[in-house]
Amino acid sequence: MEELNLKDVCQYVEEHIGVFHQKRIQSIDKLKLSKILKRKNPYLFKAKYVLTAEQIIKGIVDAHISSSEETIFGDWLEGLAIFICNKVYGGTKSGIEGIDLEFDFNDVRYIITIKSGPNWGNAPAIKKMISGFKTAKKTLRTSNSQLNIVAINGCCYGQDKNPDKGDYFKYCGQRFWEFISGNEELYIQIIEPLGTKAKEKNDEFMLSYSNCINKFTREFILTFCKDSGEIDWEKLLKYNSSKSN
Repeated sequence: MEELNLKDVCQYVEEHIGVFHQKRIQSIDKLKLSKILKRKNPYLFKAKYVLTAEQIIKGIVDAHISSSEETIFGDWLEGLAIFICNKVYGGTKSGIEGIDLEFDFNDVRYIITIKSGPNWGNAPAIKKMISGFKTAKKTLRTSNSQLNIVAINGCCYGQDKNPDKGDYFKYCGQRFWEFISGNEELYIQIIEPLGTKAKEKNDEFMLSYSNCINKFTREFILTFCKDSGEIDWEKLLKYNSSKSN
């Protein structure tokens, strides 16, 4: 075990945070109105008394951003966690399906699945994770039948007061970052570096976002609004839900 140098963490964040921001922009730039309109509930917009094309577009795009950013940043944090664990315990990204990180400490092989937050999955998803842990243990023990293996579900933020789940341990927030680093305060110490060039990068994102809203609003008006400017709900519903479309 090596002591974590926070300068290494700051340098990693500075060198890699741009990837997160670039993927945010790419997620917006790749959007197609024709596709996302099919994924949303037009009845909900009507029930909420939505009257303008821009309201509909912002609702659709904002929902997409919220979902995609959680995924994109979760993947980015996974990379940070692997980097930190590598520095401290020599941890590596696992080659086993469903396992993100492996490391050895005190004669124990830890296999870790990393999630963004504690409420990441329903019962079937958790059951699948447990099955993945069992498969991973079998795989690892083919070369060493005596290997002591402990499975961990690590969550980058949040809390779980009962980490022992029987088949695995669930470490959230402070517990997780301390587990992979040996540093009890790491969960607080990483917050400042994450703001590196945040305003500059967010300004670039907002330009893409604004262009997207304007472009989609224009497209929606031309396709799904009457000459009077009123939303043509019947036409929108047929596009979204008709069996012949």
